[in-house]
Formats: sequence, structure tokens, C-alpha cells
Amino acid sequence: MNKPSITAFCPCYNDGGTIASMIILMDETCRKLTDDYEIIVVDDGSSDQSRKVLEELKVKYEKLRVILHEKNKGYGGALRSGFAAAKKELIFYTDGDFQYDVTELKNLLPAMKDGVDIVNGYKIARSDPLHRKIIGRMYHFLMKLLFGFKIRDVDCDFRLIRRSVFDKVTLTYDSGIICVELIKKIQDAGFKFAEVPVSHYFRAYGKSQFFNFKRILKVGTNILQLWWQLVIKKEGTRVS
Repeated sequence: MNKPSITAFCPCYNDGGTIASMIILMDETCRKLTDDYEIIVVDDGSSDQSRKVLEELKVKYEKLRVILHEKNKGYGGALRSGFAAAKKELIFYTDGDFQYDVTELKNLLPAMKDGVDIVNGYKIARSDPLHRKIIGRMYHFLMKLLFGFKIRDVDCDFRLIRRSVFDKVTLTYDSGIICVELIKKIQDAGFKFAEVPVSHYFRAYGKSQFFNFKRILKVGTNILQLWWQLVIKKEGTRVS
């Protein structure tokens, strides 16, 4: 694409040790690709130094917008805020914990050809502890079985999406299940996917918010609710 129009955003929740590097690298990457871009960070009620870091970064980076959630809404809530705030034609998002290489956005852009609506990254190799790799494989297999996914990696939060997709797709979940909701609704609406391999790295700071009993229980409940809505009742096929 010639001179793409890009919103690059990431959610942030207690990512104070990585968010500055993320923004610096995101800005550098976008500047190499286009002059028509914006950067959005959705701080989802962080209690560490994240907000102080973001306030300092706003002074230096004029393309940066920061959205503050006074209370933690969850990963899905942060993504929904970012998608709603995006103003450019293409929306790129990834996580704020630096487990993905933001510079690989340049690999997604060539795949966004005419007729393609979403470029979905898939992890070349997952750089996580063994138990997370096992759980991740089981989760991916179960999601493909329940929802009929045709892509390689529904759990890869490194995506480039046309903003026009959200004229037809409305997201409702605030938990981490939003990625399943996003891909299922985009797939059912007939949008076209392209897939690109991306790197994945060990978490350098903080810890995953997913692995606690309360959150796993909520995700499990949400999966069943979503399966009932989108597979049994087929609500995801409706244009919103």
C-alpha cells in the first residue's frame, strides 16, 4: 500500500517496564511506513508507574493519544476502547507487554492487498513456559473445534484490520475472550483474511493477568456464552 493511513494501538495494564519502549518503537516503525498515523495507548486502570510514563511520553510524541480507564475493565474492554477511538483507515494492535516485535508491522502491510480485510499474525514459535505452551495448544484446538476457525492462530494479538470492518462487527465482551469474538464475527461476516508469521518473545516485565482461578472461570463461562450466541443462535451473522 502507498502511504497507508494507520492507527497503531496497544492496551496497557501495569506494563510500566515495557510501555515506553513499545511507544518509542511503534512511533519509529510507523514513521518509516507513512506520515499519516496515530498511536493510541489504552491504560486499563494501571496501578504501577504506567500512567506517569505515558504522561511523559505524550510531551515528546505528538502522535500519541492516551485513553485512561479509571477502573480496570479487562483486556476486552481496553481493546474495545482502542477500536472505537481509532481514526485511520487501518488499525494495527498488539499487546503492551513487548512479547511481539512491533517492527514486524512492516511485514503485515504488504499482505493487506485489495480484497483483504484483516491480516492476522501467527506465532512462529511461542516463547512461553512449557505449561503455557501446553495450555495454549489445548485452547487453540478447543476454539477451532467449537467455533470452526480457519486461521492458524486465534490467540496471536498482532493484527492489522481495516477500520471499515467495525461498521459491520460490534464487539461486546470485556474479557480476554474478545479475541475469539473478534475473529468469529469477522469470519462469519465474510471478510477475507491473510496470515503472516510473526516472532514471539518471553515476557520481560510483569506477569500474565490470565492465570488465576477467577479469571479462568470467567473466560470459561464467556466461551460457553459466546458459543451459544454465535454458533447455536448464529447472532454473529447479523449486521450490526
